[in-house]
Amino acid sequence: MGDVEYLQSIIQLHPDFPKKGISFLDIFPILRDPIAFETLITHLVHHITSQTVPKSLRKKVDVVVGLDARGFLIGPIIALRLGASFVPVRKRGKLPGDCVSATYEKEYGADSFEMQSDAILPGQSVVIVDDLIATGGSAKAAGELVKKLGGVTIEYLFIIEIMFLKGYQCLDAPAYSVIQHLD
Repeated sequence: MGDVEYLQSIIQLHPDFPKKGISFLDIFPILRDPIAFETLITHLVHHITSQTVPKSLRKKVDVVVGLDARGFLIGPIIALRLGASFVPVRKRGKLPGDCVSATYEKEYGADSFEMQSDAILPGQSVVIVDDLIATGGSAKAAGELVKKLGGVTIEYLFIIEIMFLKGYQCLDAPAYSVIQHLD
């Protein structure tokens, strides 16, 4: 069994969560299993170093941006392995100091993200990480924050992509997902 099939076998589906009609794909079983978690991180870092970095202008990743909240679980580890900094994107009002913000639509409502204004320097190469891409709204908002600070998003990384929603189409850089979910 390959990495992708192994990780896919561990993810759990929860119908009608967080509300009726939504099927929630739960990555937490991966995080509870040290071998699965290591497999996930190694898979993503290998993808970045073998596919993303060689195609980038600067040939490196300066910053890994993780989206609130599950992007916080894998983003810092990936950043550490790449020798990059980690920058959180949080919901409005959760970060201290001067922040930039962007509003986005989710499949069940609107929300706003913020990033500290000094978190990314102009020209830095950025990878944006989250657990799942559905409609792409939250990832797009994170990309807008990176752009406002002068950073260059070189790729969006996800554990799971909900294929039929085609969320990657609204993004301003290539997207990679470990697992493509068809339903």
